[in-house]
Amino acid sequence: MNAAGQPKRCSARLYEQYEEVLRVSVANEQTSARIDTERVERLATYVLLREGIARLSELFITFVGIDDMADLNLRHMGYEGPTDVLAFPIDGVTLDEVEQADAPTLLGDVVICASVAAENAQGNLNSYPGHEGSLSDEIDLLVVHGVLHVLGRDHAEEQERIEMQKVERSYLAAFREEQN
Repeated sequence: MNAAGQPKRCSARLYEQYEEVLRVSVANEQTSARIDTERVERLATYVLLREGIARLSELFITFVGIDDMADLNLRHMGYEGPTDVLAFPIDGVTLDEVEQADAPTLLGDVVICASVAAENAQGNLNSYPGHEGSLSDEIDLLVVHGVLHVLGRDHAEEQERIEMQKVERSYLAAFREEQN
């Protein structure tokens, strides 16, 4: 973010500069919705760069079906039923360690259930500028949310929730503006 608290713009050249060392892998293991995996990769990269992750790092994003998400939610969170997004950070990785690493640092995994996202999309209409209630808009929100969780942001406390939503909205609006 710049001094005014706005995300820095990211040119295509900047993406290319980090292409060799910043890897975002996107897997679509569900069949209920079409996922623009290239857009997901660009958005996740955008957030990582803005959060200061600029070298030798890997992040995995996987889209799964309802049954797989319900299983993950029960096993890892203790809740029955599917949820929209889960994040699994690699414990103990700090920004300093990422910057000093001479081998790729595994940041973690983000798992998204497109079916749950589709159910929630209309309810999140206008949750950030440009969210028109579409599945694509909801996927964008979940990608940013999941990446921020992998990087250690949380929303357990009210102030954390407010700050995280502010950052999410800022990144989503800036990314959307750049894509147009």
